[in-house]
Amino acid sequence: MMKLFKLLATTTLAVVLSSSAYADKLQLKFGHVGAPGSLFAESAEEFARVANEKLGDKAEVVVFGASQLGKDNELLQKLKLGQIHFSLPSSVMSSVSDEFGVFEMPYIIKDRGHMKRVEGAIMDSVLQPAANAKGYRILALWENGFRHITNNTRPINVPADLAGVKLRTPKGAWRVKMFQLYGANPTPMAFSEVFTALQTGVIDGQENPYAQIWSAKFQEVQKYLSVTGHVYTPAYVLTSEKHFARLPQDVQDALSAAAQETQSYVYATAAMLETDLLTKLKDGGVAVNEADKAAFVEASKPIYDEFSTSVDGGAALVKTVLDLAN
Repeated sequence: MMKLFKLLATTTLAVVLSSSAYADKLQLKFGHVGAPGSLFAESAEEFARVANEKLGDKAEVVVFGASQLGKDNELLQKLKLGQIHFSLPSSVMSSVSDEFGVFEMPYIIKDRGHMKRVEGAIMDSVLQPAANAKGYRILALWENGFRHITNNTRPINVPADLAGVKLRTPKGAWRVKMFQLYGANPTPMAFSEVFTALQTGVIDGQENPYAQIWSAKFQEVQKYLSVTGHVYTPAYVLTSEKHFARLPQDVQDALSAAAQETQSYVYATAAMLETDLLTKLKDGGVAVNEADKAAFVEASKPIYDEFSTSVDGGAALVKTVLDLAN
């Protein structure tokens, strides 16, 4: 009986200690707006896998996608409040600080090699200081991707075809200005609201990378897909400067390294999805056309002029990015 008592006591103590250790394990919440199967979801889950291997028992990254923890603007606020630890904003960063608006310029990024050179040139000198000034820190640049237009009105071959089309855009001033310039009726809207708005006819169309279009099932409520590639949007692995600095240094180092290491996975996955998902979208019955990109480039000059003259250092920033294209 005494042996049985000691065994039970030892087992109970082990369970208590295990539960205590589990309770003390730091949970790091990563919120994003991507649907299951999206590039955002794949990227965040890979980051969590890599980070958690590095962190061991010190902490655990847990991913919450599909706007479970809020829409983009809500996630930015929750970062500052310390309610979440990471988010993955994209176009919305142009409303955080003007410098990020350079990626809203049509056709300014040619391919991922170009994007890597731009990252090397302006990450530490422009983007990180801009984020820091607003209370954030960028751990890495990932990808949202090259954006294309879907709608239920007509195929979009040239900017004039957008005349009167009610088009959802992210909540960023430059995207709205760009589509107004093309003649569309842009309507900023949270990503989580887009499917219903398309389904009910509140809007005619939207613009996103293939991975976002497919994972959100927009092809089920859209007739036309026009391959415009009008904007390349990076995705920013964002954290709070203040709250991240409070983490133990070894935890900070592991998370920073994991974010950087995940970029190659993100780029490779994005390239694969570009090919695979376009095929799936075509096979799914959406009418696909190649837009006249030269016509869009020609129509885009005024938006470059406005950015260059209205944003402090805008002209130099645009020149730096364009000079790195080749």
